[in-house]
Amino acid sequence: MRLKKRYGQHILLSKGVIKAIVERLSIQEGDILLEIGPGTGNLTRELLNTPLKKLYLIEIDSQMVHELKKIEDDRVEIFLADATQFDICSLGGELKLVGNLPYNVASLIVENTVIHRKCIPFALFMLQKEVAQKLLKGPSWLSTFVRTFYDLNYVMSVPARFFFPKPKVQSALLEFVRKPDGEMIEDEKDYKRFLTKLYSMRRKAIKSKIEEDILKMANIDPLKRVEELSVAHVLLLYNLSKTHEVDKK
Repeated sequence: MRLKKRYGQHILLSKGVIKAIVERLSIQEGDILLEIGPGTGNLTRELLNTPLKKLYLIEIDSQMVHELKKIEDDRVEIFLADATQFDICSLGGELKLVGNLPYNVASLIVENTVIHRKCIPFALFMLQKEVAQKLLKGPSWLSTFVRTFYDLNYVMSVPARFFFPKPKVQSALLEFVRKPDGEMIEDEKDYKRFLTKLYSMRRKAIKSKIEEDILKMANIDPLKRVEELSVAHVLLLYNLSKTHEVDKK
């Protein structure tokens, strides 16, 4: 089958890694899973050897969808769709996500996962190793955005030789576990705007982006840079900024 470069397709071939992914998912009877970018169905077929109740597949390549339809299992439902924009929660209230994400849109899929976090308690994604490390440690708006709502666990590195075609970079398996107190943000888009502004021009002191009276209330040194702030500090600044806006009106 011809792979399309525009979709950033790299097919995972390693049976050992595929089995490790399935084991990490700890699939129980009645679980509903969503696999993003199933491609040729190598992982899909292994998932179907578990007692899952339903397996949704989102695939953007119509040629791949044609091949996936050859899988004969009543538990499978396939969507020809773009996972960066798909309404994930339309599939149910408690979903486990898994996927070997295309490098070129992985960050957008991660962002969409966070936006739909209310129905996603757990996700397991194969990402470019550098992207996974940046999500774990930051500093970036996306790292903080994700870590506000999910605990991240680095599962393992995956060498390029386990994929076809071989990517020029290493990959990594990253686990997302939703925080029980992660509903403190009502408007994710507003929070994203706050973060992108906060993380722009990172070398500047925080006082150039946040009013000093808010920093004083948060007990944060105005001369600190954004990369020195914890997720808890950023969240506190966001909530104080929102309260400050309301008080001004």
